[in-house]
Amino acid sequence: MALDSETEKRILEFVYKKPCTMSEIASLIGRNWRTADTYVQMLSQRSGAIAVRTFRKGTRGALKIVYWNNNELINSSEAQERLFEQIKAGRTKQDFSPFSIYQFVDAKKRSAFVEQQGEEAITVKQDISGILRNAKKQILIFSGNLSWSNLKQGKENIIDVFENIAKRGVSIKILSKVDITSYKNVVKMLEINHRLGKDMVEIRQCEQPLRAFIIDNDMARFKEILNPQDYARKEIDKKTYTFYEIRDKEWIEWLTKIFWNLSRTSIPAEKSIKDLKSIKGVEIKL
Repeated sequence: MALDSETEKRILEFVYKKPCTMSEIASLIGRNWRTADTYVQMLSQRSGAIAVRTFRKGTRGALKIVYWNNNELINSSEAQERLFEQIKAGRTKQDFSPFSIYQFVDAKKRSAFVEQQGEEAITVKQDISGILRNAKKQILIFSGNLSWSNLKQGKENIIDVFENIAKRGVSIKILSKVDITSYKNVVKMLEINHRLGKDMVEIRQCEQPLRAFIIDNDMARFKEILNPQDYARKEIDKKTYTFYEIRDKEWIEWLTKIFWNLSRTSIPAEKSIKDLKSIKGVEIKL
């Protein structure tokens, strides 16, 4: 169901003025309630500018309210405000530890494990492919340089996993560095759009310290890598991977707002690659 730019603009301007019901949006655009609901979900996943909250869910009197997702009010506590400032100031994965978030999450809504392994190994415990396949609507990814795009689980390439997910209609939004060192990985992901004939994968140039997947606003999985050369002798003797998983709605909503905040001020990867080609002496092979 196509959403044209004029209808999109009308909906966003309407919601920006004040929260409204789904019926009011349907009346505004002259469509039925189901179409209005579909359009709102599209806009919510596309940019995070608007969001929906359901009151009396599961009853005949359930009411959906559409509201402007004010990203200026990202933080609901001093802890979140401090963490957000650290994330905004960071550029590499060494600049921020996911444990800083993990320690604030309710113990019943979090889990973590540590592995020491080689670069290419993917264990059953990590099960990246399995986590991704659980997505029903959207995957938001904080990445460094999309190095995981080259991974395999058994005989399966992770790129194939993403393509199958996108084929099911799941949108994939990614924040990643786009430069001479990473453009091949970026192109590899964007080629999924060409093969499917629709834009399901969006990548924006953004250097930030998080390495995480957010699945359907239900679960967030972080990865932290500790290298022996970065620490004093004998503090750590092997490359160590720590995986943190949280399922706390409040913290996932906070992380989602951070993603959209960074995304809106970032450049589309396609433009970054085009700009790389314009630099004399830089050879971009696609």
